[in-house]
Amino acid sequence: MENDVATLLNRHSEALALFTERVHAVRADQWDDPTPCTEWSVRDLVNHLTSEQLWVPDLVTDGVGIDDVGDAYDGDVLGAHPRASWDAAARAARRAFGASGALERTVLLSYGETPAVAYCAQMITDAVVHSWDLSRAIGAPERLPDALVSFALDEVTPYASELSKSGLFAPPIEPPPGDSHQTVLLALLGRRA
Repeated sequence: MENDVATLLNRHSEALALFTERVHAVRADQWDDPTPCTEWSVRDLVNHLTSEQLWVPDLVTDGVGIDDVGDAYDGDVLGAHPRASWDAAARAARRAFGASGALERTVLLSYGETPAVAYCAQMITDAVVHSWDLSRAIGAPERLPDALVSFALDEVTPYASELSKSGLFAPPIEPPPGDSHQTVLLALLGRRA
């Protein structure tokens, strides 16, 4: 278990670092540009990931539930300094998941009690996929690290077909035969590479 926890925390740090790199590559004139997430601009996408990171200390460290936090992280959490807001939220999430015993806990998510390890795995996958979205939106390199792609593919494959029912994800699409793991991952989440 100790090795699994170390691997999970490493993947989490790598995913946050990848997204951080992309956030810091956004030019001043790109914040309103569209992304592959059709309802979101670049700023909306970064705001979404920042908001997700802000939840982590509350859920993991403080043990509170969604209802307790309420709408604290709704709306614009980036303010006038989007990069600094992202950086602070990412650091707080990394600290929360990395705290002693944090991944042995259970967190209360919108769909019920969830092992913190599963929550962390979901957060890694979200950061990886949205790193690709942000890369495409700002013209950054779209190739994602193999270890993160493999991790995210293993994580999302069992439940990918159910995600579109939430209304938050596009339905999976069929990737071309023999395509890369990255293309398969993106196709599972309704994205065309």
